[in-house]
Amino acid sequence: MSDTLSTLPLMHRSPRGAVLCAALGAASVLAFAPVGAFPLLPLTLGVLFLVLRTAASPRQGALYGWAFGSGLFLAGVSWVYVSLSVFGGMPAWLAGLATLLFCLVLALYPALAGALAVRLRSASPTLDALAFAALWTLTEWLRGWLLTGFPWLAAGYAQTPPSPLAGYAPVVGVYGLSFASALIGALGAACILETTAGRALQGRRKAVVAGLAVMLVLAGGALLRGVAWTTPHGAPITVALLQGNVPQDLKWRPELFDASLRTYYQLALDHPAQLTVLPETALPAFYDRIPRAYLETLAGLARRQDGDLLLGVPTGDSQGYANSVVSLGNAPSQRYDKQHLVPFGEFVPPGFRWFMAQANIPMSDFTPGAANQPPFAVAGQRVAANICYEDAFGTEIARAVPQATLLVNLSNVAWFGDSLAPQQHLQIARLRALETGRTMLRATNTGMTAIVAPDGAVLGALPPFTRGALRGEAQGYTGETPYVRWGDAPLLALAALIATLVALAGNFGLRARRT
Repeated sequence: MSDTLSTLPLMHRSPRGAVLCAALGAASVLAFAPVGAFPLLPLTLGVLFLVLRTAASPRQGALYGWAFGSGLFLAGVSWVYVSLSVFGGMPAWLAGLATLLFCLVLALYPALAGALAVRLRSASPTLDALAFAALWTLTEWLRGWLLTGFPWLAAGYAQTPPSPLAGYAPVVGVYGLSFASALIGALGAACILETTAGRALQGRRKAVVAGLAVMLVLAGGALLRGVAWTTPHGAPITVALLQGNVPQDLKWRPELFDASLRTYYQLALDHPAQLTVLPETALPAFYDRIPRAYLETLAGLARRQDGDLLLGVPTGDSQGYANSVVSLGNAPSQRYDKQHLVPFGEFVPPGFRWFMAQANIPMSDFTPGAANQPPFAVAGQRVAANICYEDAFGTEIARAVPQATLLVNLSNVAWFGDSLAPQQHLQIARLRALETGRTMLRATNTGMTAIVAPDGAVLGALPPFTRGALRGEAQGYTGETPYVRWGDAPLLALAALIATLVALAGNFGLRARRT
């Protein structure tokens, strides 16, 4: 096997291997929105698996994994710089350094997967492919949980429809899609290794088994896409999702406050619906400082349609405030406070006050809301609200289901300008719709405002950086998908079991060779 590996076009020298892995990671960004070349990700992960098979030690495996992650995150989430420098007012050098360090720290998770994959390496490429997929999944989940989590660019997000793997989302969630992506890529690489092994007939048989496993995974996902896990609830309702397109650098200027009020009033007036949704912090003032007459006017517009309006607005005062959604209209007023806050953007981690002092980010120290808040009872539906970054956490969104019949996300990604972030965020929302079997409504300040069906299809979207309203119909749904019922636990247990069994098998084989 070692002779076979030495003939592959992969370099044993760490610098060359690391450069290749960094290029693979950067290329992987094309698998995600807006390009959406979803077959690319299993391919790049498969090549990474081949490179890891050449690593001389777990330390070298960590280097290769870290290089892959560095390429992925520097190419895919460098829009963090825009929020810190362009809109946050941080000095360019400090914003650039902070963004670089952020991406390099995120790359430690693929580094861990690479080190462990080499540590567990055996003589069987097929067995190692299983271990690689399991370790990749576990480290991705760890990245989405540790230190409040940052699950952006998890491999599974690339597998929204039309990917055949999308069918697994209601069963095992986004990390299940990550597992399937890594498994397909690694098994494909294992086919190459097995067919070029010394014992040709045995190698071909193993390659056939690995190839059949790839086809079964793809076929299983395609078949599951035809399963309707949830059922319609009531008649569809009319919705209007408002996109004010207020520039982030102008939004909080006091002299433009009245202009924001007029913008959203006019959009609501011109686009009547049973459920009207304004984006996150649509009105740049505390709720109790907005003129009562204005709020009553918005409520009156909703009542004309025998409906309701959801308003994104900060609540509280300068001593303690929340990023909230407040309902106005036919139903009694209700409120949701954002639970999962963004580090540095919405709360200051301990020891980093000095860092935030270099930026000019208004309202950057919110108080989180309670973990279990009931859905809004509005427009004849039970609507679970989430705000911006919250929809990146599948188990948290699933917590509101099955009580909720609709999901709605209020966002303001104007902080990231004309970057990859808005399209990537919409792709994340599509996974949440798939996982829960619910329609997802998105109202954003600058994009991407959209209606997403339970099968992950985008039924309508406004062009980014335009002012307007997306009108359409939204169907409520009831019922539980397997993912809503069980969450990530079964998949994580399976991945941990696979890694453990491969480790035990490797140790057993090592002892057998020694005796």
